[in-house]
Amino acid sequence: MADGLSLLETLTDTAIDSALGYEKAAEKATNAGLKGTLTAQASKRRNTVEELNAEIRRLGGEARTNGSTAGAAHRAFTTLADAFGDSNERAAERVEEGEDYIEKKFREALDKDDFTPETRAVVQNAHREISEGEKLTDRLEEQFD
Repeated sequence: MADGLSLLETLTDTAIDSALGYEKAAEKATNAGLKGTLTAQASKRRNTVEELNAEIRRLGGEARTNGSTAGAAHRAFTTLADAFGDSNERAAERVEEGEDYIEKKFREALDKDDFTPETRAVVQNAHREISEGEKLTDRLEEQFD
């Protein structure tokens, strides 16, 4: 299941990107309610990362901490885009885009048969949390658009 470990590591990097995205968006938000919601989502996503990392360690891999290169590039672009427009609207848009991306990535990974039953259960739990976040960010985007 080396392929399963590699895929799990990639998913974990993406979840780290997501947590960092929530944290960055919370910094940019000026609306107290939005800021609180984004901060809470970042915390939930950090918990998901910890669960994924625990599974990586169980499989003999090293915990992931930095996220992906693509995620770093997206955050740099987001910083540039934040210079224009309403910070609450931008924060809501950015996390919504990120959640659509990560939800799809986890769903596609679950469609493959690369995981042991134990790892699949961990990824399914992560996908549930991510799906809830994706629905929340859809509502936030509508609210702040």
